[in-house]
Amino acid sequence: MKFHHRSPIAKLALFAAVVAALLCMFAPDAEAVRRAAQTAAAPPAGGGLDFLGFRDRLPLPLEILIFLSLLSFIPGILVMFTSFTRIVVVLSFLRQALGAQQVPPNPVIIGLSLFLTFFIMQPVLDTVNKDALKPYLEREITIDAALERASGPVRGFMMKQVREKDLALFLKISKSPAPVTPENVKMNVLVPAFAIGELRKAFEIGFLIYIPFLIVDMIVASIMLSMGMMMVPPVMIALPFKLLLFVLVDGWNLLIGSLVAGFG
Repeated sequence: MKFHHRSPIAKLALFAAVVAALLCMFAPDAEAVRRAAQTAAAPPAGGGLDFLGFRDRLPLPLEILIFLSLLSFIPGILVMFTSFTRIVVVLSFLRQALGAQQVPPNPVIIGLSLFLTFFIMQPVLDTVNKDALKPYLEREITIDAALERASGPVRGFMMKQVREKDLALFLKISKSPAPVTPENVKMNVLVPAFAIGELRKAFEIGFLIYIPFLIVDMIVASIMLSMGMMMVPPVMIALPFKLLLFVLVDGWNLLIGSLVAGFG
């Protein structure tokens, strides 16, 4: 079954596998998990299992603890390496602009952001799956080659979105020399530059979202003040009109379409 025919849950599992492979760069052995499974029944003499490449150095409980600690970085990588940050911040701004404190609820915002992230990152995931993950799982390439192949599409995606000004900022902070080509940009410089660029774009979109709803709030507040309705909160009266405006202009179609097109 081809990758783009898989369900979103399968894509999530594949993405987690890719991230786990990236995290394994901190381990000295590339075939750690396979050797751990092979030696589980008969541990090697003089030490614990060969889990994460720590043969004869660490006991099994400590090795498992280190592996689980590395897996805990997966949410952070999902946020910092993908389009998730911009989408979830924009949707949060939309909820605040509407004045509906719990509508849509947080699970809906997070879920929609995740599925939109997988939709936007589909070409990158396809490339990583084809060029890096599958050859590594079939033992055609080493973990170092898989990491190098996987980093290319991810780096290309981030380089399309990052600003030169943000890159220059972190190059200056890290006191790193200016890279000759985009492939020479270090990940410790590219990732934070990409993250603050995503936040900047999300705030720009949030500002544009707020303007029409702010006008509705001002009109409703002025009318209520002229009518002497001091005791009724303007938000209660303005909310139905803001919802009606959002529905009439087909707001979800416009907003999601603009978000996806922004990563084109």
